[in-house]
Amino acid sequence: MNNDTVGLTELQQDAFAELVNIGVSRAAASLRTMIGTQVLLSVPSVEIVSRAAAARLIGEREAAPLVVVHQDFEGAFAGRALLIFPQENGRELVRAVAGEELSPEEVAALEDEALAETGNIILNGCLATMANMLQRTLTMSLPGIERGDGPRIFGTDAGSPAGSGADALVLFLYIDFSVSERDIRGYLAMLMDLPSLESLRALVDEFIARALGDLDA
Repeated sequence: MNNDTVGLTELQQDAFAELVNIGVSRAAASLRTMIGTQVLLSVPSVEIVSRAAAARLIGEREAAPLVVVHQDFEGAFAGRALLIFPQENGRELVRAVAGEELSPEEVAALEDEALAETGNIILNGCLATMANMLQRTLTMSLPGIERGDGPRIFGTDAGSPAGSGADALVLFLYIDFSVSERDIRGYLAMLMDLPSLESLRALVDEFIARALGDLDA
């Protein structure tokens, strides 16, 4: 499945990528305020794929176990947002957030709480900024933590964090993190069914029309 399957033009893809990058930049600023050190986040690629393709993509890139922070969102468009890290990258992020002096046992004890808080900042910051730029609002659930491989994360079984129906598509984003001179890679995915994705596409069209109107003014 590619972007053409859901009717995204090149202009729509560019506009959506810009929305995501602005959202991630705002999230980075919030995270920097929390941990008191420089945080750089960038999203070099945005893809719309099937859940199976998303599982394959992450499986090709990551052999290690994965940890995922997930939050449901609803409003003008709805779905589930996933922030995914290789397990060791997640622990590096915990050390950056909670302190380098922590022992491995202390990192393990704090890991879920720190990841949930960090994920909440990034997912909320990104989605809230995007919704605001689209002149809409979203309601976010509390964050949850899951661990597993790509098929579990994007699977259709009731126990998986995906849990939004077999017809869900995935907006799959690779994220480069740099936190206090650490290289921490991760992935941001949004699972949405086709009606929600069509609603988002229509909002992106409105965003483009407003932007073009401002240029003409």
